[in-house]
Amino acid sequence: MNNLLTVDKIMMNAKASSKEEAIRLAGELLVKGGHVSPAYVEKMQEREQLATTYIGSGVAIPHGTNESKQEIQSTGISIVQVPDGVDFGEGNTAYLLIGIAAVGDEHLEVLSNIAVICSEEENVTRAVQAKTPEEIIALFAEGV
Repeated sequence: MNNLLTVDKIMMNAKASSKEEAIRLAGELLVKGGHVSPAYVEKMQEREQLATTYIGSGVAIPHGTNESKQEIQSTGISIVQVPDGVDFGEGNTAYLLIGIAAVGDEHLEVLSNIAVICSEEENVTRAVQAKTPEEIIALFAEGV
């Protein structure tokens, strides 16, 4: 998990006026990291239209559709910290977006690791209040 998340794929103190904008930020970090093509970001938006990627406790995990597999070059995750929150609909506010791109079935392991970490609200709070990307990386490294 450590090599999947690096400082350059974490955006601190992001401002997002909509969930679409927040998802785009998470997707662009994956593009910059060389994990996905720009088309994958569009597939992340499509996936969100099908069903929300908000999982509770202030966390959303945007990812592509099943048809987006060919847009993925390598497995990686990105994190967008939104201290003011962004509306994900139905009264849900996300403060942490964890973008995922995974080759093959690797997403299952990545998702389960993230779910374990984010099931503890205190971990989410620590990530949202973190001052540096290194603090977030350390938090995710602890949970694995």
